Amino acid sequence: MAAESRYDENNIMYRRCGRSGVLLPKVSLGFWHNFGANDPFERSRAITHYAFDHGITHFDLANNYGPPYGSAEETMGRLIDEDFRPYRDELFIATKAGYDMWPGPYGNWGSRKYLMASLDQSLRRMHLDYVDLFYSHRYDPETPLEETLQALVDIVRSGKALYVGISRWPLEALKKANTYLREHDVPLLIYQGRLNLIDRAPQEEGILNYCHEQGIGFISFSPLAQGLLTNRYLGCSIGADGELTGIPEGSRMTQGRFLKPAALTPEMLQRLKGYNQQAALRQETLAEMALAWILHQKGITSVLVGASSPEQLQKNLKCIYAPPFTQDL
Repeated sequence: MAAESRYDENNIMYRRCGRSGVLLPKVSLGFWHNFGANDPFERSRAITHYAFDHGITHFDLANNYGPPYGSAEETMGRLIDEDFRPYRDELFIATKAGYDMWPGPYGNWGSRKYLMASLDQSLRRMHLDYVDLFYSHRYDPETPLEETLQALVDIVRSGKALYVGISRWPLEALKKANTYLREHDVPLLIYQGRLNLIDRAPQEEGILNYCHEQGIGFISFSPLAQGLLTNRYLGCSIGADGELTGIPEGSRMTQGRFLKPAALTPEMLQRLKGYNQQAALRQETLAEMALAWILHQKGITSVLVGASSPEQLQKNLKCIYAPPFTQDL
């Protein structure tokens, strides 16, 4: 049974997604890590229960989240069957296709063949008739833009998705997508991009401003830069020989898959420690300040967080109540 108090702070928790009828929570839950077949199901269940009980209605997935590929969606399917079926209409579930998913020429990029086949597979894995949001996960420079976009239009018209979004497309392609989709009566709901204190490309390239002007929502992924913007690596040191020491056992950097030790240069470590000092002045942790900074940027709808425990998610939710910034970081 979901907590009856889950919407008690409705006016604080939600933001309108661009110029649409959709309200998204300021903090959304991502299934990129910690929800695959290699992760304990009961832990995944505890995290999603805590999220929904505290007003997080938006769950973000993709076809190849896991590992292995597809298994995060299978976890979602089990959660739907065992826990969330009665609450389906309260949830806003997203999935994506665009990166490698199966062998051969039809399991990658942005063709109509791939997008439609992938969504059919995703719906089967999640035991759903439709998703609320379907993304083109990346821009495909080889496939005609009209083919990718018309596939998104037809997916909505088929009833398999209510809205469409794009992720990590360059600005000029975003503009063409926005125009095409509006002309075909399937307006672009949201853009998903990587924005954090370290990587501000969507701001610098004009993507965030364009989305705000055009009434397109923006959701930030990797808001903590794969863990760099937490206290996990503040105790590291770099010797005169350039050797990095003090990497915490079990951290994402020790796995070397998405966050590599080379990312922690002397300049980056100094920058992180400077941010941590500013967070302390705000009586926040580095992670809390990093999330709050994103939410205070003009045009942001939601910030997409991962979590390895309900306790971690609880800490992340504090950013909703953070005070404004008196100066830019």
